[in-house]
Amino acid sequence: QVDLVESGGGSVQAGGSLRLSCAASGDTYSRYCMGWFRQGPGKGREVVAAIGRDDTTSYADSVKGRFTISKDNAKNILFLEMNRLKPEDTTMYYCAADLSRYSGCLLFAYAYHTWGQGTQVTVSS
Repeated sequence: QVDLVESGGGSVQAGGSLRLSCAASGDTYSRYCMGWFRQGPGKGREVVAAIGRDDTTSYADSVKGRFTISKDNAKNILFLEMNRLKPEDTTMYYCAADLSRYSGCLLFAYAYHTWGQGTQVTVSS
């Protein structure tokens, strides 16, 4: 069992940066695929980025070159560094774990069964 708690959301102007954190407890999350997702009102949950046990990363096209996913294995924390933020990045962000997979991380929300409560990111123009 893995418990995930996100933090670091907030309000910034377009072009600004935020760093999201996801603290994991209850298991060593670094063994598994971890991901960041986002979901706006009335929309489905979409992948932002994923990282595997070997630190292989994958990104949604909309965030490539702007966002970076990483993890601190010693502290059991997952990060999402978000740069050059745009108003369309405004939404709730969630971290998640796929405890059935440690590599070849899938970029679909249905594959992830452990979720945090989310943190709001708001980007103003």
